[in-house]
Amino acid sequence: MEIAYIPSPSQGVWHLGPVPIRAYALCILLGIVAAMWLTRRRWVKLGGRADDVIDVSLWAVPFGIVGGRLYHVITDPELYFKAGEQPIKALYIWDGGLGIWGAVALGAVGAWLGCRRKGIPLASFADALAPGLILAQAIGRWGNYFNQELYGDPTTLPWGLKINQTFADGSSVHGVFQPTFLYESLWDLAVCGLLLYADRRWSFHSARLFALYVAAYTAGRGWIESLRSDHANRFLGLRLNDWTSVILFLAAVAFLIATRNRPEPSLEARLGDSLIAADGAADAEQPEDDGDAAPAAEDPAETAVDDEGPKTTSSS
Repeated sequence: MEIAYIPSPSQGVWHLGPVPIRAYALCILLGIVAAMWLTRRRWVKLGGRADDVIDVSLWAVPFGIVGGRLYHVITDPELYFKAGEQPIKALYIWDGGLGIWGAVALGAVGAWLGCRRKGIPLASFADALAPGLILAQAIGRWGNYFNQELYGDPTTLPWGLKINQTFADGSSVHGVFQPTFLYESLWDLAVCGLLLYADRRWSFHSARLFALYVAAYTAGRGWIESLRSDHANRFLGLRLNDWTSVILFLAAVAFLIATRNRPEPSLEARLGDSLIAADGAADAEQPEDDGDAAPAAEDPAETAVDDEGPKTTSSS
C-alpha cells in the first residue's frame, strides 16, 4: 500500500511563445508585492506617505535580490566554480538560490539609501516592513516547491513531498521527503501573525519589531535547517545557515534586552520628513484667511427692509 503524500507540480515553467514564465520568479514577485502592500498599510496608518514605500522599495528590492544571490554563491561556491561546473550559472537566479540573510543585509543597505533620500528614519521603516518581509518569505518559499528543491530526508509522514526529478547528467531523485519548504512557509506565516499582534499589543519601535522578526524567524529556521538534505557546507558539524541563525538569534535577543527601556520616540522623530510632507500637504488644503474675504451672504429667506417697507425675498 502506497503511503499518502503531497504531489510535486508537473512543471515549473510555462512558455508564452519564446518567453519562459517561471513559477519560482512568480513566487518571488508575488512575495514582493505582498510585502509592499502590507508595509504601505502599516506606514500610512502610522502617519507616513504611501509613496514612500514604493520609493524605498525601488532601492531595497534590487539590492536584496543581488545580496541574496551573492550570499548563496559565496556560501556554496563549489556549485559554480569547481572543475566541471559552469560559472555563468551563478547568474541563473531562476534556477533557485537566494540566501535570505544576504537579501536582508544588502536589502537593508538599499533601504537605508532610499530612506536617506526621503528623510525617513531607517529604524521606523524597518519596523513597518518587518511583517511584510516575513510574509514575502512565506510566499517565496513556494518557488522551491515548483523547482522541487530544498526538501528534507525521506519520510513516511502523510504530508511528505513526493519528488520525481531527473537531472541533465542523467541522475534522478524519486521518493517521498520532508516538505521543508512547507514547514518554513507555515512558520513564516505564524511569525507574521506574531509581529502584527506584538506591535498592536506593545507598540514596538526603534527597530525592536525588526529585531523580534529576526529572533522569531531564526528560531524556526534552525530546526527546519536540520531537516534539510540538500547540499550545504558545514562548520563544526553544523550547516552554515545554522551558524548564521544562531548568531543572528543571539544578536536580536541581546538587542531586545538592551533596548527594553528605550522611550518611545515622538511621531515626528519616527516619520521624519514623511510626516513633515504630509502635514504640509494637509495645510495646503486649508483656505487661508487674508482678511479680504467677502462677507457671508445673508439667508435669502430673511426679511429685507427698504424704503418701501418690509418685504420677503425669495430664494433662487
